[in-house]
Amino acid sequence: MLTSQKISAKAYVPFIGCFVALKALLLLLAINHFGFHRDEMLHLVLGNHLDWGYMEVPPFIALLAKISTTVFGSSVAAARVFPAIASALMVWFTGLLVTEFGGRRFAIALACLCVIFSPGMAASGYLFQPVVFDQLWWLVAAYLSVKYVNTNQPHYLYWLGAVIGLGLLTKYTMGFFAGALLLGMLLTPQRGLLWRREMLITIAISTLIFLPNVIWQYLHHWPVATHMSMLQKQQLDYVKPADFIIQQFLMHGASFIVWITGLGYMLFHKSLSKYRFLAFAYILVFAFLLKMNGKAYYLLAAYPMLFAAGGYGISTLLKNYLLRLAVPLLLILPNLLLLPIALPILTLNQTLDLIGYYRRHAHFMRFTVTWEDQKQHPLTQDYADMLGWDEMVAKTAAAYRALSPEQQKHTVIFADNYGEAGALATYQKKYNLPQAICLNSSFALWAPESLKADYIIYVSDDNDVSDLKPVVESYKRVGGVDNKLSREYGTGIFLIKHPSPVLEKIYKQHRSESRLEGSKDK
Repeated sequence: MLTSQKISAKAYVPFIGCFVALKALLLLLAINHFGFHRDEMLHLVLGNHLDWGYMEVPPFIALLAKISTTVFGSSVAAARVFPAIASALMVWFTGLLVTEFGGRRFAIALACLCVIFSPGMAASGYLFQPVVFDQLWWLVAAYLSVKYVNTNQPHYLYWLGAVIGLGLLTKYTMGFFAGALLLGMLLTPQRGLLWRREMLITIAISTLIFLPNVIWQYLHHWPVATHMSMLQKQQLDYVKPADFIIQQFLMHGASFIVWITGLGYMLFHKSLSKYRFLAFAYILVFAFLLKMNGKAYYLLAAYPMLFAAGGYGISTLLKNYLLRLAVPLLLILPNLLLLPIALPILTLNQTLDLIGYYRRHAHFMRFTVTWEDQKQHPLTQDYADMLGWDEMVAKTAAAYRALSPEQQKHTVIFADNYGEAGALATYQKKYNLPQAICLNSSFALWAPESLKADYIIYVSDDNDVSDLKPVVESYKRVGGVDNKLSREYGTGIFLIKHPSPVLEKIYKQHRSESRLEGSKDK
């Protein structure tokens, strides 16, 4: 029986490859539209400061950034090569997982199309950030778990340990999934697989891979805990449980029917009963994130495996050829309407026209342009986060060049948030600027000990900096972001002259707090 399964999987490899190619084509259409996302620039900068950890993310994304800029260059398109590869691999492993469940062409096609055209999967799969790689590791972990259950061959378990370790070095949410997989197995007959020597080896493999980051966290006073605490206070406390639940359906458009079917089949249908531990793992992570007020997209990584199970489940229900043709069309075509809002396959003007049309004629689509401030905007928040950066750096450079060469020697550039600092670092060579200083996010790790300077070009997301009056000789607004489509619209650029020693003292205190160094004295 196992031999026939292997032959079946190999037979469908070219068929699965067609969907991988489709995904790659869509990503190619979007790879160079708009500009860098604020998060992309942060992660690219991490590649210049390789370490075993950072304030907000584990080190895997930094290593990829270093490889990406070295091999492909520093353009927007270059930054999105690795995300494109990861997204294509997700389609690949989704198809392979369907074959492990026993599905054939129709099941493979339905599952792969859902992964490709799900708005949530599309929106999170093209930016250079840990999310897409985290999704890939979850899917590969599910695939290897199923392979081990199907074959009872230990090497799949060892590979699972490596994937979990790499997943933890990518995004800490892998810890939730790994724990949920173990608990899921404990709740099913597959619990017998846990009491084997191979499982101890698997845990050892994942622990050894992840250990350097744990050591780094310890040496840096556990910034992940501080980051999560701040995230909870600033963002997660405002996430409503009802919104989290509703968005699990909205994120996938019409294809939610497929993942619901997959979850139901693994829970209740005999044909997928031995994979019930995956369904329990999903439910456990869902319940945990619901309790912790997690953001809806935190759970996106769990859906490819549900799409794979759902593709199999629906294929067993539909035998009629016409129905098999109609159902994918009915489930995927509505998602095509959302695709340009999730994936930038259109130009900026075309995207604005499409969103404007939806806002006028399809009120139910307004949620797509509702930002964290709960207000509606002309663009989605992700798209707005890709605009205005070049303008901001160009105006900062103009302010810097307006100073004499002697003044420039005694000038520093200071940015309020990681997006501004990331943009200044990304375009630093283009505009021949000194390295910007920032105490937000991981930029605090390599901020200089002193801010001593006669002049400061201050990039502030607050247009009112009157609180600087007591600590500087003078300040003047010399520019700002005027692009109303940008999320940074209104960000000001100020020239500060002759800061007092008091500002230096404030800087050192904030630097210490940002780097969590204050905890050593407590």
